[in-house]
Amino acid sequence: MLDTSMKESLTTREIKRQEAIYEMSRGEQDLIEDLKLARKAYHDPMLKLSIMSEEELTHIFGDLDSYIPLHEDLLARIGEATKPDGTVEQIGHILVNWLPRLNAYRGYCSNQLAAKALLDQKKQDPRVQDFLQRCLESPFSRKLDLWSFLDIPRSRLVKYPLLLKEILKHTPQDHPDVQLLEDAVLIIQGVLSDINLKKGESECQYYIDKLEYLDEKQRDPRIEASKVLLCHGELRSKSGHKLYIFLFQDILVLTRPVTRNERHSYQVYRQPIPVRELVLEDLQDGDVRMGGSFRGAFGNSEKAKNIFRIRFHDPFPGQSHTLQANDVFHKQQWFNCIRAAIAPFQSAGSPSEPQGLPELHEECEGNHSSARKLPAQRRASTVSSVTQVEVDENTYKCGSGMQMAEDSKSVKTHQTHPGIRRARDKARFGSKRKETLV
Repeated sequence: MLDTSMKESLTTREIKRQEAIYEMSRGEQDLIEDLKLARKAYHDPMLKLSIMSEEELTHIFGDLDSYIPLHEDLLARIGEATKPDGTVEQIGHILVNWLPRLNAYRGYCSNQLAAKALLDQKKQDPRVQDFLQRCLESPFSRKLDLWSFLDIPRSRLVKYPLLLKEILKHTPQDHPDVQLLEDAVLIIQGVLSDINLKKGESECQYYIDKLEYLDEKQRDPRIEASKVLLCHGELRSKSGHKLYIFLFQDILVLTRPVTRNERHSYQVYRQPIPVRELVLEDLQDGDVRMGGSFRGAFGNSEKAKNIFRIRFHDPFPGQSHTLQANDVFHKQQWFNCIRAAIAPFQSAGSPSEPQGLPELHEECEGNHSSARKLPAQRRASTVSSVTQVEVDENTYKCGSGMQMAEDSKSVKTHQTHPGIRRARDKARFGSKRKETLV
């Protein structure tokens, strides 16, 4: 950290640049300490006390220890580049050489969904719950639960682009670091994209493995072949039953969540609908009465809001599902995702084209005015319940994955260098590939 006398000899811009470099260095130190703490305060005691088996702990913690030397190396390199007065003249070459090594996190991030599920399951054990509660109440935890520590590496990954852009923002145009920092931004965005793609494939396979079929006719090779899960979440049927819907890149699957012997799975409900045969219909509030035909016969059933219908294009299978979302934003999330998936198979004037719905883009610039009137908490809950996908520049444009998440934040807080913006726009709009969110 710069001392007071040194600050007096530097320009305001250079002071901010040095502070940004220090913030990156300090963050690495904090990460290293947290990774060591996760091992010392959680993993080792639970293994020693036989609260969890070694296999279970390995599944939950992954290779967390192996990342400590990785971050210690960056810290050491920055330390070597730091002059006696506390300033760092050049950091670009260090970052360009070091950032590709973050690809080591692909396996760890891909396993997070399964690790979180196992941890939640083990919390049902009184011994595990008691141990974790004692840790939570101890000063060392800083009121963070175990999963917060296990998720710290992923949280750190998405901060790197912002940290790099902050350093770049305060670096003079004639400084030798400028080009290197621009290269570093592109490198980390590529790393995050690769990690996100791998994580998406892992998430997709995780849910495929949890599907249960009541009839062999429900099995479809497009399910097993899926690599991308476009969106998934809970909706209600016309009769009021909870359904969990999975929209893979080529097929939509309706399921009912079930639990047997503490194992959570998803029982496939009716026949999966291939995306190329899927029709999406908008239903206005009050068009349908929820609660089933028996209640409807007496006129006491509730007029439904936030509803839409999906069905086969060919009436032969005879399936039509009226689904209800929690709120208008949740409905719009599903509409955007399903509409984007079926767009390549639609012809002009298709009945699946929704009418009269406002364009509501969660966490995007330029949200519809009606979106801003609802509570922020509701908007946040919508994002967590439905996974979004960016298909191309003409469809849903909310960010996808870890890279896109940091980009949307950087728009609000930092000026983006023109070269980086062009590269980012090319990456965002130039590709037709679908990706699953982190």
